[in-house]
Amino acid sequence: MSTQSSNASPSNNEQTQNKKLSLIDGSIKEALIRMTLPMIIGMFMMFTFNLVDTFFVSMLGTAELTAISFTFPITFTIMSFAIGFGIGASAVVAKYLGREDFERAKESSTVINYVVLLLAGVLIAICWFFMDTLFGAMGANESLIALIRDYMSIWFPGSVLLVGIMTGNSILRAHGDAKAASIIMAGSGLVNALLDPLLIFGYGPIPAMGIKGAAIATLVAWIIGYSYVLYHLAFRHHLISTALPSRSIMLSSSREMLRIGLPAAGANMMTPLAMGTMTAIAAGFGTSVVAAFGVGARLEPMATLIILAMSSTLPPLISQNYGAGRLDRIQEAYTMSLRFIMVWQLAIYALLAVTASWIAGLFSSDPEVVGTIQLFIWILPISYGMQGVIILSNSSLNAMHRPMAALYLSIARFFVFYVPCAYAGSRLFGVEGFFWGAVCANLMMAIISWGTVKRAIAEERAA
Repeated sequence: MSTQSSNASPSNNEQTQNKKLSLIDGSIKEALIRMTLPMIIGMFMMFTFNLVDTFFVSMLGTAELTAISFTFPITFTIMSFAIGFGIGASAVVAKYLGREDFERAKESSTVINYVVLLLAGVLIAICWFFMDTLFGAMGANESLIALIRDYMSIWFPGSVLLVGIMTGNSILRAHGDAKAASIIMAGSGLVNALLDPLLIFGYGPIPAMGIKGAAIATLVAWIIGYSYVLYHLAFRHHLISTALPSRSIMLSSSREMLRIGLPAAGANMMTPLAMGTMTAIAAGFGTSVVAAFGVGARLEPMATLIILAMSSTLPPLISQNYGAGRLDRIQEAYTMSLRFIMVWQLAIYALLAVTASWIAGLFSSDPEVVGTIQLFIWILPISYGMQGVIILSNSSLNAMHRPMAALYLSIARFFVFYVPCAYAGSRLFGVEGFFWGAVCANLMMAIISWGTVKRAIAEERAA
């Protein structure tokens, strides 16, 4: 401990900066706007560039688009891992910042970065080893697996950097600095989008690399993004110590983060597991439905952009106020967020429904694929407001250090409601029933999630 204390003790300037970014005082509405707006911009740019990525790959043909669609559940598994541990990191660091224990926040941040990268390496190695088995189980044939292998052989090792970026961004948001996190997301997406056409189709001395070029573009973007994250954590906010933490700090900080991070990661991994199952159901209708479902899955983050942004900015506000014992502010922030999301997503649905045919035409010229994309847009987005209730409720439970409640809700959402309802709908009413089943599941889980958070706040007040 002695080797670290001189290095880790925050200076007066650091303490002043920490207090400036505090979320336990002032207007909740203004705090949410101040943090969410940069995240909206950053996520919009990132998701736009991801759609550009899908667009360029679609120009290679339906086979390449289908191959990319098959990778989504697995790539999202890695992202969910990062999101889950980012939630744990954010909850722990923000709690100490709410208590104004800045040195412990720095210690926790340092340890968390070490532990998450180590665990990410283990998970990615397992996925690499079972790559062909995983995609074969999802319904990909040999020709598609060859294309998938071209992409994932580069994506998998590079994704360790993705985990580092997402965890680092969570710590920055816990500190109240959503602006830097949004710049990192937008900048990485821009680099990816600029390199995509160059590496996919080739130009001058650069050969056309097809689907492999898309993966290389992503890798370069991650290298740049991770370097920027480390700069902000270590030098701008002094949230990473240059000294190696003592064994006792390593154990205590790891245990505290893992207590929230492991269930949160498990909860987030329910999404790709369900997506893999949903992709397998879609494969039963043919490759055109898989391709259309993959496009729809990539459109969803754009349509739920504000939900995703608020799921990143609401938890730090709740965690800091949880650490400070301000349950009144937690209740106000949660209720305000849900009301806004329900109204906003209704307006987004109206916009999507009107432009469905135009959007579908951007991604394919195959009439069957276009028709299925339109069907997806006309049905599923009607439940995105309810999906927002589910996502923000889970985020709030994790921020209140109730990760097991969030995990149970996620398991119930996907494997008691979402997948069974979608499967039953597909068996009874075909592709249309497949989508409507998912809508019904979102409605039921929104009601359950809202009641769980209300009960959690009441229990904290009674404690």
